[in-house]
Amino acid sequence: MMEISRPTFNFAEGEVLLIDKPLRWTSFDVIRKIRSAMKPLNVKVGHAGTLDPLATGLLIVCTGKFTKRIDEFQAQEKEYTGTITLGATTPSYDLERDIDQRFDISGITDEQIRKMATAFVGKIEQVPPAHSAVKMDGERVYEKARRGETVEVKPRTVHIHAFEILNIDLPNVEFRVVCSKGTYIRSLAHDFGKALDNGAHLSCLRRTKSGNFHVGQAWQVADLVKYIKDFTFAASDEDIQKS
Repeated sequence: MMEISRPTFNFAEGEVLLIDKPLRWTSFDVIRKIRSAMKPLNVKVGHAGTLDPLATGLLIVCTGKFTKRIDEFQAQEKEYTGTITLGATTPSYDLERDIDQRFDISGITDEQIRKMATAFVGKIEQVPPAHSAVKMDGERVYEKARRGETVEVKPRTVHIHAFEILNIDLPNVEFRVVCSKGTYIRSLAHDFGKALDNGAHLSCLRRTKSGNFHVGQAWQVADLVKYIKDFTFAASDEDIQKS
């Protein structure tokens, strides 16, 4: 029988798996796939830091004993790149919901955009979107919002370490943001539009870093699932040969 080289993973003792979350997948979609692949191993799996379905990029997944470190990883500084679209707002502050208002952007200059970005650097008060995973009365506020209920989310203090404008091609503004845990980039886009006496929404978002982890180190979901299944098969085959 051909010998199968066994991966160096020890899922039960604990692993940090870096995933490049696909567009339109929820963070739990990723976890469900990995849990299914790991089912024969009977280990815990959890993620550190939710990504919205319309965001892509780095999702940190912990297994086994490392699930106890999820809060530690979740608290780390994050880096994102993306696109803010000026001249229109949506109820969700991104493209999950349809545009509800449009604005004239003809008077906005590149200089104003770049100057306004610097005004958001530092500690700021931010209200999470009504369509977010923040809990209110034991329920996710997006569930209330989708039922048409009025949602008043309390503001929170977050820290924007860097807000860099990478390219301007109105109505689109490409950016890079480095921020603290709990920052909603959708809210940042919405507030950025308001600060320009206009409107804006987030049209593209990618998490590129979390702490010392970079999306360039991340697995594609399908590749990781195959690797886990190969690991499980190799481990089972080894047990059979020993019996």
